[in-house]
Amino acid sequence: MSGHSALDPSSFALEGGPIGCLLIHGFTGSPPEMRPLGEYLHAQGLTVSAPLLPGHGTKPEDLNRVRWQDWVATVEEALAELRAKCPTVFVGGLSMGSLLTLHLAAAHPDLAGIALYSPALKLRQKGLFLLPLARYLVKQWPACRPEDTDLTDPEAPGRLWHYDTFPTTGANELLKLRRVVQGKLGKVRVPAIIFYATRDQMIAPDSAQVVFDRLGSQDKELVTLHNSGHCLTVDSEREAVFARTYGFILAHSKT
Repeated sequence: MSGHSALDPSSFALEGGPIGCLLIHGFTGSPPEMRPLGEYLHAQGLTVSAPLLPGHGTKPEDLNRVRWQDWVATVEEALAELRAKCPTVFVGGLSMGSLLTLHLAAAHPDLAGIALYSPALKLRQKGLFLLPLARYLVKQWPACRPEDTDLTDPEAPGRLWHYDTFPTTGANELLKLRRVVQGKLGKVRVPAIIFYATRDQMIAPDSAQVVFDRLGSQDKELVTLHNSGHCLTVDSEREAVFARTYGFILAHSKT
C-alpha cells in the first residue's frame, strides 16, 4: 500500500520561531515526503506545519471519497492555525501540494512567499481526459513499478509513504483542482521560487516553465535540477533544495 510502511503518514508540526512554513504533500502521498525539508527549516529556527490531506495516509479507497474542495479546506485551516502563531508565513507544496499552494497564494496575497516543488500544472500521463468516464468503470489503476522510479537516490523510496495505486475518482478531483488553479495563476503576486527536475516522469517537461511564465508575481525564480526525480524533496539534490528554500525565506522575511 505504501512506499515505506514503517513511516508514519500523519500530520506533523514543529514548534519554532516567528517565521512559519506550511508544507503540503502531493497526490497519494503524505507528510513524510515533506519531513526532511521541514526538519531542516525547523533546525534553522522556523515553525513548521505539514497537514495530512483528506483521503490520504489510510487506504486508496478513501481517496475516491473526497473532493478537491476538501483539500483546500484542510490547507486553509492549517494556514489559519499557523498564522495564529507566526506573523510571517511561507507555504511550500510538492506536486499536487504546489497546486494547493498556488490556490492559497491567490486567496492570501499577504503571504510572505511560496515554494513550488515539481508543480503539477501539466501532467505526462496519457488519457487523463478519459478520467471523468473511466472513474465509473475502474476504481484504481496501478502506480509505476519500483524499478521504474525516476528517483536517483536509492534510499529515497524509504523516505516516502504513498499509495501503490491511483484512485480514479481522486485523480479526477486532482484534474478539477488543476483547472481551477490554471485560472488563478495571474492572481498570484507573492514572491515565488519554483523547483523542477529534468528527470521527472510525472509532470510534463514544460510544467514548471508554464507556471513561471503565467504567475502574476514579479519576484519569481525557476530552479532546474538534473539529478532528481519527481519527489525532489527526498532525492539526491534535496540538501541543495533545502538550502535554496531557506535562502529564499531569509530574503523575503520581514521578521
